[in-house]
Amino acid sequence: MSLSLVGDIGGTNARFALVELESGEISRVKVYSGLDFPTLEDCARQYLTDVGVEIEHACIAIACPITGDWVQMTNHTWRFSIQEMKASMGLKTLEIINDFTAVSMAIPALKSGDMLKIGGGEPVSGKPIAVYGAGTGLGVAHLVCHGGVWIPLPGEGGHVDFAPHTEEEDKVLFQLRKMFNHVSFERVLSGPGLVNIYNAIVRSDDREPENYMPKDITAKALNNTDEDCVRTFRMFCQLMGRFGGNLALSMGTFGGVYIAGGIVPRFVDAFQASGFRKAFEEKGRFDKYLAQIPVFVVTHEAVGLLGSGAYLRQSIGYKL
Repeated sequence: MSLSLVGDIGGTNARFALVELESGEISRVKVYSGLDFPTLEDCARQYLTDVGVEIEHACIAIACPITGDWVQMTNHTWRFSIQEMKASMGLKTLEIINDFTAVSMAIPALKSGDMLKIGGGEPVSGKPIAVYGAGTGLGVAHLVCHGGVWIPLPGEGGHVDFAPHTEEEDKVLFQLRKMFNHVSFERVLSGPGLVNIYNAIVRSDDREPENYMPKDITAKALNNTDEDCVRTFRMFCQLMGRFGGNLALSMGTFGGVYIAGGIVPRFVDAFQASGFRKAFEEKGRFDKYLAQIPVFVVTHEAVGLLGSGAYLRQSIGYKL
């Protein structure tokens, strides 16, 4: 059995696992607090010590842009040179990729039980795929297949301009412009974004908002105990739809649109019953175009690790 290291690193936690190169199977998942280690390498070495395995290949997904050899995490103090870490750990391969590059690479490996479909037709083989998800931020990636090779297309699409569609959304944008120089979709489609929507809705009615956390807003919305939270959740789902529809239009993603991230998979039933799909298709002359495109909520619990394994396997010559 040929085992290699995979990782999925967020602003707080670091998840590691082993991937079996022949099958892509993920095992021995462990989660560490990134605050307990001065560097990513120290954390990775601790995992390898804990599982008692020596490896030659590794792929680690990180929640920040990867633009060259030097990596500096957005929401963490860790910073490092990829080549220096590779040499220090004695690795033949060290791939450092964006977290949504990893999520996109997991899509071909998902099984039917790993996702929930929300409308549309069937995915068309060979057509582009879009992946996005709200968590600490708003991650976006695309995936295309050429000659049997999956090619991830990372980007920072979460930072495109927030474009309101209704009068209520206009009011939210008006409030958020008082807070931010640039109001991106990430300012509304993320954990902090839930709070931003809630605060803007309340203040647009000339009231003062409560000091709610994202989990408070979703809980009160789902329990129907706070009308402002209900309005916030409804708008969040609709904006997820509008944004996903924009991604689908941009690249003709008839291979499907996939939603991952830390927020939506926590309340898939309510999300499925929301106005998400209507907002996804609501594109005027292109309503029927978008009605054909399927959307899936990814429910696999270790999708980042699965995708890191797929990326690594393909990079060293395995066919996915």
